Amino acid sequence: MKKYQVVGIGNAIVDVITQADESFLEMMGIEKGIMQLVERERGEILYAAMKDRVQAPGGSVANTLAGLGNLGLKTAFIGRVHDDTLGRFYAQGMAEDGTDFVNPPVPGGELPTSRSMIFVSKDGERSMNTYLGISSELGPQDVSDAVAGDTDYLFLEGYLYDKPKGKEAFERAAKLCQKTGGRAGIALSDPFCVDRHRDDFRRLVKDLDYVIGNEHEWSSLYQTDLEAALAQAVQDAGLVVCTRSGDEVILARGSDRAVVPVRRVVPVDATGAGDQFAAGFIYGMATGQGLEQAGRMGCVAAAEVISHYGARPETDLKALFRAQGLL
Repeated sequence: MKKYQVVGIGNAIVDVITQADESFLEMMGIEKGIMQLVERERGEILYAAMKDRVQAPGGSVANTLAGLGNLGLKTAFIGRVHDDTLGRFYAQGMAEDGTDFVNPPVPGGELPTSRSMIFVSKDGERSMNTYLGISSELGPQDVSDAVAGDTDYLFLEGYLYDKPKGKEAFERAAKLCQKTGGRAGIALSDPFCVDRHRDDFRRLVKDLDYVIGNEHEWSSLYQTDLEAALAQAVQDAGLVVCTRSGDEVILARGSDRAVVPVRRVVPVDATGAGDQFAAGFIYGMATGQGLEQAGRMGCVAAAEVISHYGARPETDLKALFRAQGLL
């Protein structure tokens, strides 16, 4: 028995969420529907422009861990926050969600805790503007053998590749996990992230045990249409998962393939949909389910999180799985 069932490594980011209309996005020069990295000054301007903002512990992998905690798995998060108000808020919030935040807040230094200003449009689309702050300093020194080497599953986020030290932390964690018989996987995170690190990600697809991406990310990775991209990915990777924004989810491992239908709903807030899909899917894999069952669990978890504001589940996901006949 490993100490943890799932360990995640990623950016520890406080999500700051507000509603915004199209005219506001245009006025502020915010590109709708994507994640943009911003510098400190730009982040302060956007933060000051937010009205009725709601704050919550966030970051892609951390949101997935919150979903896995909701499902009762033993989880830990490798991340980096400053010993400031937002950093202490973040560490406490992760603990309250049942995830071990294994690295204590860092005192001293100049970089504050990371934050993402998320503007939610009326159609539920989210436009994220992220100031990485101290997360940009996450490095191999933050990865403990006793954590990354003592888990059944490791989950990584592609955003870490935007900084060299993050890349080193990421690769160290994956090697420690796999060396002790664990399975390491990644979320490709964003088409622009794939564009920036295509060669590294193509190598990772071959080295890791599972890879989750949406249709745009897979097409970007192989620079071809989706079917051709997935055909290549299946040859390269252990397990390939492709989500398609309300269309069927495709899961493939060798000759084993599953296509899972998605019940279309109008999102209240699309923030965290991919993160919670990953939570349901990883839960399915960690509990021995087949591809179709794991994919269906992912879809149920994603549908729950887009039904309300915020990137983490607010209801009992196991109860939802039972209602769908998945448990």
